Amino acid sequence: MKFVIVGYGRVGSRTARILQSEGHEVSIVENDVEKADRARDAGFTTFDGDGTDESILKDAGIESADAIGGLTGDLNTNFTACMIGKEFGCRTVLRIDADYREEIYEKYAADVDEIIYPERLGAAGAKTALLGGDFNVFADLTEKLSIASVRVPEGSPVVGKRVVELELPGDARVYAHGRARESMTIPLPQTEIEAGDNVAVMAAPDGLDAVRAAFRGEASA
Repeated sequence: MKFVIVGYGRVGSRTARILQSEGHEVSIVENDVEKADRARDAGFTTFDGDGTDESILKDAGIESADAIGGLTGDLNTNFTACMIGKEFGCRTVLRIDADYREEIYEKYAADVDEIIYPERLGAAGAKTALLGGDFNVFADLTEKLSIASVRVPEGSPVVGKRVVELELPGDARVYAHGRARESMTIPLPQTEIEAGDNVAVMAAPDGLDAVRAAFRGEASA
């Protein structure tokens, strides 16, 4: 598959490397000279310029790309890049930061295919969103990260907490969420956990038992 990544910062660079390692074709659009140079040094075809510039995106291959990821730290740039990509039939993945109000998420969510917020998902989530991954399918993401599905029991200490408030063992992060008998999707940061919810957690394989214990309110063995 072919992807255009706008932004070669922390999230964009990691996402690009994951996609490249899996054999996909990745082009980078970056307006910061140093970041653009780093992308080239990493072996990516890189285009200097603003992700809101349609001509730059065309140079980067947007007309034949499968998906575009607006992964800069600037929401307006990300959204504009996605809207240009949408015009060319691309799958659109928009990075947004967790401190925006819920109505902002809803506004942008209506126009793009997926919203990711790196405080909780990071590059693995961005990669899956770009590929159009099914969040009901759980497998090893890399050699060091796995996904586990956890059902939140009655009386769990996480009930009533927002997704962004959860403090899980190690570097574990909530990856997807769904109410009982509903499909899982990427949750908004304001989403509150309820008893009976299903939660997909991204963690190191050897940390999954501690994560499950945390949802039960128990100390891990």
